[in-house]
Amino acid sequence: MADPYSTLGVARTASEAEIKKAYRTLAKELHPDKNKGNAKASERFSDVTKAYDLLTDKDKRARFDRGEIDGEGNPTSPFGGGGFGGGGFRGQPGGQGAGPGGFSQDNIDLGDLFEGLFGGGGRSRGGFGQQQHRNVPPPKGANVAYRLAIDFVDAATLSPQRITLADGKTIDLKLPAGIETGTQMRLSGKGQPGPGGNGDAIVTLEVKGHRYFRRDGDDIRVDVPITLGEAVRGDKIKVPTVDKPVFVTVPAGTSSGKTLRLKGKGFSKKGGGRGDQLVTLNVDLPADDAELKDFAKHWKDTRNVRHELGV
Repeated sequence: MADPYSTLGVARTASEAEIKKAYRTLAKELHPDKNKGNAKASERFSDVTKAYDLLTDKDKRARFDRGEIDGEGNPTSPFGGGGFGGGGFRGQPGGQGAGPGGFSQDNIDLGDLFEGLFGGGGRSRGGFGQQQHRNVPPPKGANVAYRLAIDFVDAATLSPQRITLADGKTIDLKLPAGIETGTQMRLSGKGQPGPGGNGDAIVTLEVKGHRYFRRDGDDIRVDVPITLGEAVRGDKIKVPTVDKPVFVTVPAGTSSGKTLRLKGKGFSKKGGGRGDQLVTLNVDLPADDAELKDFAKHWKDTRNVRHELGV
């Protein structure tokens, strides 16, 4: 994977909020459900997810910025990127005892050097190679990306979800408050195995749409039809919510567009509590009702209901 900053299209000075915003935009654009059969989009989606994972891990981001790890999270060099600088070997081209490449062989045990660099168990004097090897931890296995589609009602009520991992094991997930499409959950140690332990599983959540509920931030909107009689009289009617149906009272004389607010019937908020459900009432008239037509012939509304429109 290339530079994670370039992958997400953000500057190296980008804040965490800017990184999250860039990731959500790209995740929606490259989501496999919108790019079925597009292998390049799928690969790009995976790269974007890995870049987001690295840059939102403060320790990994700092190590990448220092050049200690690459965009995959692997060490860039067994020498820590420092080469043979001050305090290392001194080149003596053409000098007495110079070996290949001009390095002096005086008092140097190459066996100790390679044992220190590559983990040999022989003699160690705590030299350069051995010290650097101790400072670079063995890399963990690769993270594994998963996508999980969540039913709208389950997301609103934070119903537990079950996911099957690549190894066939299942895990019950407790959804986070404030869940939305693009929200990520990290399952520690559920990724690929590696010398330094398992990587993590990164689960990207997608909240599915609903046939009559609509999300508005932490609130939920729904349009509910009512009859002319219910609107005129002000009856009690049953309306759906993501929890269970409830009864509400229609204000007498209600017109279409009237909105009622049901407290605490929306999505769970990150800071605690829940949003509301907004119920918009719409008067539904029968298409061909003789009795209603006869009533309208003998009843007249003298108001000018369109005066605000200048007509």
